[in-house]
Parts: sequence; C-alpha cells; structure tokens
Amino acid sequence: MRVLLVEDEERLAENVAAALREGPGYAVDCAADGRVGTELAAQRCYDLIVLDLMLPLLDGHGVLRKVRASGDRTPVLVLTAKAERASIIAMLNAGADDYLTKPFDLGELIARAKALIRRGKGVADAAIRVGSIAMNTLEQTVLRSGRVVELSPMEYRILEYLMHRPRAVVSKRELLEHLYDYNWEHHSNVIEAHVSNLRRKLDAESDVASIQTLRGRGYRLMPADGAGCEVGL
Repeated sequence: MRVLLVEDEERLAENVAAALREGPGYAVDCAADGRVGTELAAQRCYDLIVLDLMLPLLDGHGVLRKVRASGDRTPVLVLTAKAERASIIAMLNAGADDYLTKPFDLGELIARAKALIRRGKGVADAAIRVGSIAMNTLEQTVLRSGRVVELSPMEYRILEYLMHRPRAVVSKRELLEHLYDYNWEHHSNVIEAHVSNLRRKLDAESDVASIQTLRGRGYRLMPADGAGCEVGL
C-alpha cells in the first residue's frame, strides 16, 4: 500500500513515515507543504492520505477541499493540534475520514491507517480469504489450504494488494505505484521477480496456479480452488 504524508514538522514526518514503512510495510511519499501535497494527491495513486492541518502555503482544510472537489475518495486521516469540537466537525464535514490529536501514539496511528485502508477497499475485517488463500492483515500472516506461507515483506505487500482486488487484472505499473514511493522507477525491473517468488511459495503444494500472468496486461489473483472471496475468517 502507498501512503501520502503531508506534514511540515520534519521530525514528526520522519517518525510517522518510518513507523508506516517499518510496521505495516507501506510505501510513503512525504510533502512538507499543502501545495506539494495537493499536487501529489492529484496523481491518485494513494491508498491513504495522512494530512496535517497546520501547513505552509496551503493549510490542511484547503488540501482536503481540493482533494474532495476533484472527486478523489482516498481515505484521509487528519493530524491536528486542535481538539475543539467545532474544528473536528468542520474537517469531518469537509471530507476527512478520521483524525488524531497531537501528540499521538504511533501504534494508534498505524492501527487507524490500516483500518481506513481496509474500509477504503470495502474490507471491514482484518481477515481476508480468496479461495484457499487466507490472510490476516493485523498479524500479517498468510495460509494456503491451512499451510503457513512465509513471505518476504515485498511479497506480502504484493499479495495484500492483489487480495483486495481478486479476479481483477492488476498491471505492473499499478503495483509499482501502490507499493513503492515516487522513486519507483528504480524498482521497475524487480516486480516480476517478486511475483514469481510469491507464486512459487503459494503454489508449492498445489497443482493450481494462484496468480495468473496476462502478457502485456499484468497479473490476476484467482480463487485457487474455485471458491469465492470473503472476509471475517
């Protein structure tokens, strides 16, 4: 998953970005002012926007209004030093999905970020199943037909993204945009290797391929046993 962090306090931005990268393994792009944040958000390649309200050049309310006015429904988690009821109501009415009042616990931020991303993709539960593949996004565990599948962080992130889009064709570019930060061009030659390793591990004890490769189009995760997709394992 890919997150846009718009925060002008350098130390706080570094800590939040590090927590999101090292905990759930998200790719994080950072913007130190509202104008840059708005420009990055306009790319519509993010699964979550973490937005400070007090920003230079364009404040958080302005960024939020522009994002929502463009029709972008990406979940937005607002960071605010204001705990006044009127301010909270105003930002929720402007289109924010959730908020945290500074100072906040990084563990709580990660938990809320995960929940917003799940809800943004129509998945309310931490557990997802696609055919014989079961994933728990809270514990970051994967099972195939009850067998534990050990994945590298990048393999897990690829599978998590595909699990949220079962049967859909996902291009390599889409994967790169959601799994890496804005320097993703440097990683364009490795996505095939990660998918190959992921497929090998998932299919180690099965004759049915879990991930289809459609030449020139991308990848598709299919229920390996013909079953459907569900949440709430």
